[in-house]
Amino acid sequence: MQVALITFEQLIDQARMTQIKSAKSTLLNASGITIFYNDELSKLTDLDKQQLSFFKKEIEQEKDVITLQELGLYNYYLPLKKESANPEALEKLRMKGASLLASLNSSKSSEVCITNLTGEKELSLALAEGMALANYQFLKYFKDKKKRQNSLTTIHIADKYVTAKDAEALQHVVEATLVARTLINEPVSYLSAVQFSKEMQKVGKESGFSVKVLGKKEIEAKKMGGLLAVNAGSIDPPTFTIMEYKPEKARNKKPIVLVGKGVVFDTGGLSLKPTPNSMDEMKCDMSGGAAVVGAMMAVAKNQLPVHVIGLVPATDNRPGMNAVCPQDVITISDGTTVEVLNTDAEGRLILADALVWAQQYKPEVCIDLATLTGAAVRAIGTYASAVMGTAERNVMDQLAESGMHVWERTVQFPLWKDYGDEMKSDIADLKNLGGAYAGQISAAKFLEHFTDYPWIHIDIAGPAYSNGASGYRTKGGSGVGVRMLYDFIHKNYC
Repeated sequence: MQVALITFEQLIDQARMTQIKSAKSTLLNASGITIFYNDELSKLTDLDKQQLSFFKKEIEQEKDVITLQELGLYNYYLPLKKESANPEALEKLRMKGASLLASLNSSKSSEVCITNLTGEKELSLALAEGMALANYQFLKYFKDKKKRQNSLTTIHIADKYVTAKDAEALQHVVEATLVARTLINEPVSYLSAVQFSKEMQKVGKESGFSVKVLGKKEIEAKKMGGLLAVNAGSIDPPTFTIMEYKPEKARNKKPIVLVGKGVVFDTGGLSLKPTPNSMDEMKCDMSGGAAVVGAMMAVAKNQLPVHVIGLVPATDNRPGMNAVCPQDVITISDGTTVEVLNTDAEGRLILADALVWAQQYKPEVCIDLATLTGAAVRAIGTYASAVMGTAERNVMDQLAESGMHVWERTVQFPLWKDYGDEMKSDIADLKNLGGAYAGQISAAKFLEHFTDYPWIHIDIAGPAYSNGASGYRTKGGSGVGVRMLYDFIHKNYC
């Protein structure tokens, strides 16, 4: 539902246009959605005998939505088979929420009340989440944006098991995802690396975490050769942003560090992207950075008792100025030399400096997110992210479980030594390009070189951006990673 990213206050106001609130009872003046088990019709006490007979026939025909209209209001009933609130069931409800949202906006409904008769509060929250995420709009650049705005503004949840705190927590996670989406959807004509850092400062100020931004002179002083090399072809300076949320009674002695790739636009540099349409979506190449911003926001807004640090190296990748050339050798901030064979393999160069920076924190675990390789998309498509790492098996499994729970699924790949051998250079410590196959793994082996702590790499190239809406995943930036990271931190470190 965002309209603009002019000020953070406007951004948040728009993100909150879909308010999620708990309600003690069903609202009579709002459209309604009722969730019930199809073998418990007796709980639908608001229906007369004729309506109950109609419902029985609809359920026998396996209708997944039963619609009644009364006094100008539409009421939707969702009969469910009695099963646990497993990830598949929750995802079905998110998607159902998105489809019902279209009907509510079409009928110009401003409020809807979800009534849950199942006793499973996660079902209510999933339905509300799907509706709120689907209601997002990026309208900043339309002259008639007010006319285009969706009508729905408020979702009430009448579920005796859903507390005000539950609704507020979901609200913050949804808002954080929408903030990430808006950052991704902004073109580089607005969202330069410098502006990206300014937006992070606004998010930190509003959400309650500190933000420090290193400018080009400080980046040079820190000898971040990867970030500087990628930036060499740009007229705009790079930034390196450090976000930190550290509550007084943090339960983790070592921080969780999140690292996000912040390439605000990627032309490929001198290795200009050659294929048709390959540059059309490259404003999304900072989706990893946006996910880190969103995760920091969700954690801070919900005041989780966890010490979390976010790092975002940011620049655009252009072929102008003194752009790095193929076969140039650069030096990362830890002294590692890298032969740059392809300037379109730039994300790993800026992430290398960020991963070196993370060493000083001795993290409990470091997780990086990046739209890093086309190989990840070729391997598993757009339905999941590729994951590799050196963290303990249980930590990797916990992240996978969180990804499944919020339906930001992951597929784990090996990090065998063989792939690392592909990154050896004849004239430097490493090269930035591996073999012809499994590029998502060789890229991860390159990044592994710069870690000396438990580490997980998430290649989000597939699900980060879409040219068409799919349920609650609206067209453009998806904000993938925000909900997964929040769920992972909340469940395992609180």
